[in-house]
Amino acid sequence: MDVAVLAYDGVFDSGLSAILDVLDGANAMRDELPLPPPAWRVRTVGFRRRVRTGAGHLVITEPAAGAERADLLIVPALAERRPDALLAHVSGPASAAVRSLVADARGRGTPLASACTGTFLLAEAGVLDGRKATTSWWLAPVFRKRYPAVTLDETRMVTASDGVTTAGAAFGHVDLALAVVRMSSPALADLVARYLVVDERPSQSAYTIPSALAQSDPVVAAFERWARLHLEEPISVSAAARSVGVSERTLQRTLRRVLGTSPVRFVQDLRVEQASHLLRTTDMSLASIARKVGYEHANTLRILLRERTGSTAGALRSR
Repeated sequence: MDVAVLAYDGVFDSGLSAILDVLDGANAMRDELPLPPPAWRVRTVGFRRRVRTGAGHLVITEPAAGAERADLLIVPALAERRPDALLAHVSGPASAAVRSLVADARGRGTPLASACTGTFLLAEAGVLDGRKATTSWWLAPVFRKRYPAVTLDETRMVTASDGVTTAGAAFGHVDLALAVVRMSSPALADLVARYLVVDERPSQSAYTIPSALAQSDPVVAAFERWARLHLEEPISVSAAARSVGVSERTLQRTLRRVLGTSPVRFVQDLRVEQASHLLRTTDMSLASIARKVGYEHANTLRILLRERTGSTAGALRSR
């Protein structure tokens, strides 16, 4: 596979290097398998000979036109954490060449891959419309508002949809690169992960901070405050809506529009967050914690913890 990795001004340093390091490691470890996959031919391409990264380092690139021959184009993230500045950059003239390259590659049917804020560049180029994608969990409300034609699932670490693979969070670039390796050889991907000491992380849910997401909308923020005060009680969506000062339907629609979830599911996220905190910081029994976060039976909480965090209550406590 001929892989073109795009380096552009402001690219996230760790994202770019993680992709290159994982693919280089996969090439170096191929021969440890009895039936190794073909090697990856990886080229770093850019719009100028020297590209300056987000941290100010210079990267030497080959001409971006070389991406026309690639079997896969990978676009690492932009080193920008401020949502307003991120949207201004990905939609402005500074990223016009990146958007054009991405759109042309997709027009030729070239598979694409990106992670974190790089997913915004793909969405801005229009290649994610009608497809599933993921991005950093904390950017989900901003992404969902700007790109309503994209089916966003920020709980996933890696999502593949019709030839476009996206990953969440800054260090999700490692997961993205391993997913690229896994496309050719699951055995080699597992081997590289073991050498790099990378745990499987299928979900971002365990890292999500619900209160951070809630601040993106005043109705959601008010509902979050109300829900935290009533975690030990059976949750009534109608009572919550009255307290917030909106109709139940408006509350439902606002949560769906901003967070892509329902009020009940968001309250479950808050309960999981609080239960995980209590497991890590107290010696309370699981039954006591369950009652503390609104569940009569410990098994209900046990199942929910496994579903949302990917870990057992015992594993969370041992951390």
